[in-house]
Amino acid sequence: MKIDNRLKSPLAGAGPGESRPANARATPVKEGESGSVAVQLSPLAAQLKAIEGQLAGSEVFDAGKVAEIKQAIAEGRFQINPDVIAERLLQTVQELLQRQRLQ
Repeated sequence: MKIDNRLKSPLAGAGPGESRPANARATPVKEGESGSVAVQLSPLAAQLKAIEGQLAGSEVFDAGKVAEIKQAIAEGRFQINPDVIAERLLQTVQELLQRQRLQ
């Protein structure tokens, strides 16, 4: 089964057997001209963009720590402490609930 991965824009010219939505208009742009469209974003979009920038600058995980744990597992010296896991899980849940209350 062949899958066509090409994206099709509703504003692109309709090919044979295809139809364009009634509200879609294709406006030809003459050579040498550039089309411009004014776009206004909501304050929420600006807030999401700021959050995206903050997250892009931070590491999701500590690669060194992951390598250290992987080595400890391979050598059989990694020990699991269920009390510490439970305590940190509860701490994370409390932090998330506090953040939710502040919003």
